[in-house]
This record gives sequence, C-alpha cells and structure tokens, in this order.
Amino acid sequence: MCGRFALTATPDQTAAFLDVAGLEDFPARYNIAPTQPILVATAGAPRAPGSNLPDRQPMLVRWGLIPTWVKDTREFPLLFNARSEGAAEKASFKAAMRHRRALVPASGFYEWRQTGGKKGQPYWIRPRHGGLVAFAGLIETYAEPGGSEMDTGAILTVNANADIAYIRDRMPVVVDPRDFARWLDCRTLEPRDVADLLRPAQLDFFEAIPVSDLVNKVANTGPEIQERGVLGPEPEKVRRQKSDTDNGQMTLF
Repeated sequence: MCGRFALTATPDQTAAFLDVAGLEDFPARYNIAPTQPILVATAGAPRAPGSNLPDRQPMLVRWGLIPTWVKDTREFPLLFNARSEGAAEKASFKAAMRHRRALVPASGFYEWRQTGGKKGQPYWIRPRHGGLVAFAGLIETYAEPGGSEMDTGAILTVNANADIAYIRDRMPVVVDPRDFARWLDCRTLEPRDVADLLRPAQLDFFEAIPVSDLVNKVANTGPEIQERGVLGPEPEKVRRQKSDTDNGQMTLF
C-alpha cells in the first residue's frame, strides 16, 4: 500500500529525471495524500524525424483512479493503489494497463507499522542514496455527468521486499530509469510485455526512517514531518477496579 508520499525535488531536477519538457514550477510537497493532484509523466506524441525533444509529457492527475464506466463516484471506492498482480485483468485497471501507463515521481513514501496500539509507527521511506524514484502509475480520464473531464491516477503496488516487509506487506512498484521507455510504451508493448517490471525494489535500495505522527495529519505539509522521531507507548488505560473492600481507588489496567 502507498497512501502518502513526497516530492521535494526542484522542478528542474524532476524534469531531468523524467526527461520531460515544459514542466511548470511547483513547490516542494512533503505530505501528498489521495484526492490531491499529483504529477505524472506519460508517453507523448511520436517525435518527428530528427527531433531531439523529449517524447514524454508531464500532466497533473487526481490521485484516485476512476474508471470510465463508473456512474456515481460517490458510491465508488477511492482507488489510489492498484495491486500489480491482477491489474491487467481487473475491470477497474485493465484498460489503463493497456493504454495509459505512467510514471509518478517521488522523493519517497510513508508507511505505518502497526504495533498493537491505535496509532502505528510512521516511517519515511526514501532511496538510501538520495535522489528521485518513479512509481509505476496508471491514469484514466473520467467524464463527469456534467460533461467535464477529470484525469485520475493510481500507483501500482507489489509484495514488499525484506527491507520493508517488517513495516508493511506491500510497497509501490519502482520503475528503473532504464525501463522508463518500456513502461510508457503503450503503442507497441502490451501488459504482458512489461510484467517483468512489476517487482519489488532491490534490497538496500530504500532506507526506512521512523518519524513522528505529524505525518498523520494531511494539514501538516512542512519538512518537519520527515524528521526522525519514535512514538512512545500509548498511555495505559485507567479503569475503576472493584475489590471486596471497594476502596474507590483508580488502578492502572
């Protein structure tokens, strides 16, 4: 699962990483959540012979894919993730897997390790050696009943590798820059031709840093949410214990 991520690189760094042109300026984003706009890169129109312009294009989509056949979005779940193992056959994703694959640039993502309490321990998971990563994404253009169109997207996930599995059993699919062209090539490559890219990141690629629970609130959008911090144990519950003498004292449970 990937329910929060960050993109803190500069527009120039992001454009160079994705090899796109015409990327508008944007601020660092430390706490990107579903339903918010996210940057993606898709395959552009074929280049003219002799052109040295990038053949990829940036676009903004709403994080939460809506298939074209949905009638009432209020009764449809928020699809911000797609399990890669069945995406090529699942009704919600198979058209996008065939025709609209994308790259989602990120500086890292957040996950929560459940430790038995109500609140899990959040982790900021980033490339060990810095830089950007590209998650495998899917996009779909949804036509609203009123006639307007909305571009929407989801991030593909896969079973977590050993570095992440102790925190969460799923992780985003990371596409290696050498495979960007293959993943985006929906004109000549079908889902079965890129299925080998839907795999966990290599061991030691990511490092997981425990952070405070500031990231839990979408309203917290500053760099402080990525500072190291371990949550303490939840306070013990207090209840009234009756004894034979019932002295009316409070005891810790």
